[in-house]
Amino acid sequence: MTRSFDAGVDWLQVRERSGDTATLLEIVDLACSAARPAKRPARVIVNRRLDVALAAGADGVHLGFDAVPPGHARTLLGSEAVVGFSAHAPEELARTPDISYAHLAPIFDPLSKPAERPALGLAVLRKAARHGVPVLAQGGIDLEHARPAIEAGASGVAITGLLSSASDPSGPARALREILDV
Repeated sequence: MTRSFDAGVDWLQVRERSGDTATLLEIVDLACSAARPAKRPARVIVNRRLDVALAAGADGVHLGFDAVPPGHARTLLGSEAVVGFSAHAPEELARTPDISYAHLAPIFDPLSKPAERPALGLAVLRKAARHGVPVLAQGGIDLEHARPAIEAGASGVAITGLLSSASDPSGPARALREILDV
């Protein structure tokens, strides 16, 4: 993990659904420990598990559709916490107050799994970016699609397939960081 942070990964969303709470807490603790001494500041966000984010002292939580309201999560985690939300249409951003960011997906066909819904495309990303909430483009983001997503208004990109398919994720992370920092 440290090599990925040193290569430019500035957020890590820990998304582990198969383990028990103790295992997830151990993973988040390891991620937080790796993120703190990284060459550039890195944040650790816990997917759906507010309790684990609190226990580990993570930087925030990414809420699911069936989670506590974002304002409640922010109250428990503190005003500086990062509170995220997944969206699949621009209109969902207007109905979700108190969030720090939203993942909008899928912008392109996913690289890490079969497509479950049609890709939204860059025009929908542009529309979502006008809602005033920072939008992270997710779904099919690779070295070719990262810059167009930013140019369409995304505040950043959320990637899974590009890194999970690499034997050493620090290589693609470094290449992506170079593209995003232009």
